[in-house]
Amino acid sequence: MTSVVGLDIGQYGSKIGAARNRGIDILVNEVSNRATPSLVAFGPRSRMIGESAKTQETSNFRNTVGSLKRLIGRTIEDPDVEVEKKFMNAEIVKTGNTVGVSVNYLGEKQEFSATQLYAMYLAKLRDTAAVELKSAVNDVTIAVPVWYTEAQRRAVLDAAEIAGLNCLRLINDTTATALGYGITKTDLPAAGEPSKNVAFVDIGHSDYSVSIVSFNKGSLVVKATAFDRHFGGRDFDFALVQHFAKEFETKYKIDVLSNKKATFRLTAAVEKLKKILSANPLAPLSVESIMNDIDASSTMEREQFEELIAPLLERATAPLEQALAASGLTKEDIESVELVGGSTRVPALKSRIQDYFGRPLSFTSNQDEAIARGATLACAQVSPVFKVREFSTTDAQLFPIKLVWEASADAAADEGTEIVAFDAGNAIPSTKVLSFQRSEAFDLEARYANPDVLPGGINPFLGRYTVKGVKPAAEGGKAQVRVKARLNLSGVLNFEGATLIEQGPEEDEVPAAQPMETDAAAPAAEGADAAAAAAPAEPVKKVRKTIKTPLPTSAAGLGLDASLVNEYREKEGQMHATDKLVLETEDRKNALEEFVYEIRDRLEGSWKKFSTDDEKDKLRSLASQAEDWLYSEEGEDATKSAYVERLNGLKALGDPVHLRFRETDERPKAAAQLRELLNGYQAKLANEEDVAHIPEDKRQIVIESVANAESWLSNKLASQAEKMPYEKLSITSADILKRRDEVFNTCQSIITIPKPKPKTTEAPKADETPEAEMKPAEEVPVEGAEKEGGDAIDID
Repeated sequence: MTSVVGLDIGQYGSKIGAARNRGIDILVNEVSNRATPSLVAFGPRSRMIGESAKTQETSNFRNTVGSLKRLIGRTIEDPDVEVEKKFMNAEIVKTGNTVGVSVNYLGEKQEFSATQLYAMYLAKLRDTAAVELKSAVNDVTIAVPVWYTEAQRRAVLDAAEIAGLNCLRLINDTTATALGYGITKTDLPAAGEPSKNVAFVDIGHSDYSVSIVSFNKGSLVVKATAFDRHFGGRDFDFALVQHFAKEFETKYKIDVLSNKKATFRLTAAVEKLKKILSANPLAPLSVESIMNDIDASSTMEREQFEELIAPLLERATAPLEQALAASGLTKEDIESVELVGGSTRVPALKSRIQDYFGRPLSFTSNQDEAIARGATLACAQVSPVFKVREFSTTDAQLFPIKLVWEASADAAADEGTEIVAFDAGNAIPSTKVLSFQRSEAFDLEARYANPDVLPGGINPFLGRYTVKGVKPAAEGGKAQVRVKARLNLSGVLNFEGATLIEQGPEEDEVPAAQPMETDAAAPAAEGADAAAAAAPAEPVKKVRKTIKTPLPTSAAGLGLDASLVNEYREKEGQMHATDKLVLETEDRKNALEEFVYEIRDRLEGSWKKFSTDDEKDKLRSLASQAEDWLYSEEGEDATKSAYVERLNGLKALGDPVHLRFRETDERPKAAAQLRELLNGYQAKLANEEDVAHIPEDKRQIVIESVANAESWLSNKLASQAEKMPYEKLSITSADILKRRDEVFNTCQSIITIPKPKPKTTEAPKADETPEAEMKPAEEVPVEGAEKEGGDAIDID
């Protein structure tokens, strides 16, 4: 069965939601964590993604890449990329037309685009979900920041395709939270009544988003959205790093910021300190061997921390003000303020938001998992394999989109050449149809109407759409062409086709069909026909039919070329296969090492009396050879097949010994199961009343089967009892259980033959007269009747 999965791709960590067991579950990863670090690392033999990347981050920080959601869809010239450099240790480079990284992978320098990195991470989440769900993962919904532009949204869709996922839709973070909040509410106002207005505030590791949402029963509408892309937990961490770097320069005479590894270690330490300060007034800081073999330590009070981040806190209310102003509502109209995101745990930040709205904050949604749950619900809504409660979601377009075209040669001077097709706040999804008067092919260009409000240095260009096959109208004038543009569920602009509208030749209007006459209406119809004959005939009307003809079109947008997507997908498949082989090789290497140590311990312990001296000597010799080889240069980096070969060699000698040891416990249990079955059949046969209905020949089959099995078991166990523990087994638990199954299959169908139902004569009921026994008609004597010529007499 196809799985329904929602992905919340965070800056620091990501969550996977899945629809199952009539609800939404957050899946755990390979180390049982509900959040998977958003990291991709590269090594000399394979990639490490998620938890494995986090484990080796300190020792391999130059080849460990984060900021996956911040880099995707951007160019190297984008000012936001420059901002990311202070949070990243990998080298950022230009890859094709987008930003990428340069890393050491498989012993050589390689470059990967941000889209490829995002696809690698999606593939890891796919595999994690598949293991947990025990089924393939295909259909997903991915939650993205509200401020993502067309370029970033299309890049995410391309990454999903590279990872082999079918992304049913993208959903904004705050919209996903609102969906998860509203779909379970039973007290929402009915349609037509005043809506319930809720403010959703999401402050994560790197950004801050606010959405004002109106709820009615069965629906939600996003009224307005605002954001701050550079306000989040990592900005608090950066302020702390700057503070302690300055302190340590004075205290320990070290320049932490000049050493990338030292900066990384200090960053990891201040993250812990910040979390402690969220619940305590004082927190310690300790960094072992930060640099130059110096162990650095310090403390910080919550008041000191709040003073340090005061410039950030001053910006805390700006997105709230913007969202409220765009929604057209007042603070009094907001009935609830829902907070999600890890950074909303900072007390000073909660206090600022609460003071702005003048009401207590609400935390009914899970702060860390609300987005993943909402994304999963959104996936279930559009997936054909799940049925979800009807709940419509109407999002809002954040950046206005305009369509631009060139005026035709003979156009009037005042004819426009652009139109804002999807303004800010436009509902998503929505469709617009534009009409043009043209006599030849023409182009449409989509671009953002207000480039100044775009995040970073995003190019306002969205795509070009060419309409072909346009010819002058039959009368010689311009033809009417209609072009359909649509903002789909993912907030992505698509041109869905162009249609030529023509008026056909005049035709006689076909009169409406007359009702069929009935016999009852015939006399009236005759009079009507006479009147109609006397009246003058009406002239036949002429009509023109509208002819709609689809036109050929071509589109050029911001998505990757299909050939490049296929190339990236093939490369991802190869890297995935390499990673899998490396993991399997490491697993077999560890299994060999573990078995070597097990053999030594068992030969002096549990296996001692179950192995001969010759077996002990051979096993010790092989184990010693395997150990020496494992720690040699050859064994340290051998192939999977080499480890498997040596492991199999050891198991070929060790498994028979282990079987003899294990059978001392398993054999008596299996024998008890067989005897229990045999005794049950014997008890059944001993009760004549229970088996009297079973044919004698079938009973004999059961008797013989039970007797043979009992004799076989007794002989085999007696033979085994005469042997020494290290000798070859006469009988195993598997042999006994197999014989039990044979007896069961032979006897059970016989011994359970049901008894025939006894014949019963029902007594007549008190209010019923017993029926006379019926005889054939010719034998029934009729009183007072005479027979003539032997013919039967009919009685009326």
